[in-house]
Amino acid sequence: MSQPLSTAAPSSGLLGRLNGAHHRAALNVFLFVVLAHWAEHLVQAYQIWVLGMPRPKARGVLGQFYPWLVSSEWLHYGYAIVMLVFLFALRRGFVGRARTWWTVALAIQFWHHIEHFLLLWQVQSGTMFFGQKVPTSILQLVLPRVELHLFYNSVVFIPMVIAMYLHLRPNRQEQELMTCSCVGHRVAGRSLAPHAA
Repeated sequence: MSQPLSTAAPSSGLLGRLNGAHHRAALNVFLFVVLAHWAEHLVQAYQIWVLGMPRPKARGVLGQFYPWLVSSEWLHYGYAIVMLVFLFALRRGFVGRARTWWTVALAIQFWHHIEHFLLLWQVQSGTMFFGQKVPTSILQLVLPRVELHLFYNSVVFIPMVIAMYLHLRPNRQEQELMTCSCVGHRVAGRSLAPHAA
């Protein structure tokens, strides 16, 4: 996968700060949110496949205390939007190979958000699609919901992690173009004291 390296100069404003001086902190906050979401899905999978709980009772961690969370399409759609916004907002801080992988995650998340929008629309309108009795997304026609969302989370997470790895270990050309806080400080185009995540 190759893509031209970015030559964008740092900009001011919120997006400029998020992709410049605060890029590393913003990525860490985003990663925390993503990992917390992953934990919920993994606990739900454990409840179903290891503990043998019926799917409606397998609600993850928060869903055990707040059952309405699992069935709230607003919550699921809201999370899909948060993911989409973070992936879009933090993209400018990436260059070269890392930007390519980050863009792959963004594109897949855009489709994932469409699937959640279809579910939300069905709940809000009371009209079920595809002749189903419950809200159903397009790929849910071939994969059960729990498995489908484990798949979606994986295919967004994997390129995102590859992008972050490459971003923190840029080649010389990429490092010269970086304007964010992730890989040390620069003086006159040279990097000083790069550090790992």
